[in-house]
Amino acid sequence: MSFASEAREEIVARSIQKECCVRAACYGVACFAKYFDARGLVFQTEQQKTAEYAKEMFARCGVRGSVTEKCRPSGTVYEFAIREPSEVAQMHALFGTTGEETSIQIDPALLRCRGCVSAYVGSAFLCSGTVTDPQKEYNLEVLTPRTNLARDFEALLAEHEFAPHRTRRKSINLIYVKASANVEALLAFMGAEEAARKIGSEKAVKSVRNQVNRFTNCETANLSKTIRANAQTLKAIRYLEQQGALDALPDSLREAAEKRLEFPELSLGALCSRFDPALSKSGLSHRMKKLEGLAQQLQARAEQKETEELNGQPV
Repeated sequence: MSFASEAREEIVARSIQKECCVRAACYGVACFAKYFDARGLVFQTEQQKTAEYAKEMFARCGVRGSVTEKCRPSGTVYEFAIREPSEVAQMHALFGTTGEETSIQIDPALLRCRGCVSAYVGSAFLCSGTVTDPQKEYNLEVLTPRTNLARDFEALLAEHEFAPHRTRRKSINLIYVKASANVEALLAFMGAEEAARKIGSEKAVKSVRNQVNRFTNCETANLSKTIRANAQTLKAIRYLEQQGALDALPDSLREAAEKRLEFPELSLGALCSRFDPALSKSGLSHRMKKLEGLAQQLQARAEQKETEELNGQPV
């Protein structure tokens, strides 16, 4: 089962007690149904429990509907419908509508308390919403072709500080929430508390993983830097050795060169402890730079001598 399906199952399983909240849940289904007008109401879903939830909520408000299973090439669809004229009239009386409205907008009078808003938003999500698995990204969205409804729904979510955004995808209005904290809070608000906890847990896992990655990248960068520095110093020392210049060096520089040749893989800090007494990192760094400088000077003189010999100039 997908993460979105698990969230829907949590929402339909929650208990709604107050009559005003039950009506708000029905109102959410009506607003985001396939159609809601003088003909009645039709809402389609791939989850049977969601269709049965809609039927139960309307039944508690005195409006009878039916759930029908329909087989399609893409899979089974469950349709909740209210088509009987007497039931359609009862439904519109419940919401104070006529079915002749040219557009659907949210009636604030039908959302009397915070529980009403929660029930309404939960039904909207059941009808046309989805949420991405938090292992991939954080995103919760609700779609509707009704522009005025989309504007009102965005304002409703903003009023309750879920930081929604709205855009259009082809001819469909998309209201979405991106930030992980807001997706988590909105799921909990709708009644999908376990899904909300999974968002929080996954966020914690990602945080730890990112910290480990940053540490690993830092360690890798430091290791690469150490390897480059060691290679440069070793190259200089070996050049001095080839030229027979090591024996002529002061004791401190010769000892530093011998230790680096003996422990080529150690970082500068680790190499300090190989001296007796141990050297400071800055002190050893100074000696290594001195060795590199001497090698450069010796190489420069050798290159100059070679150039002068090629040009036939006296040395």
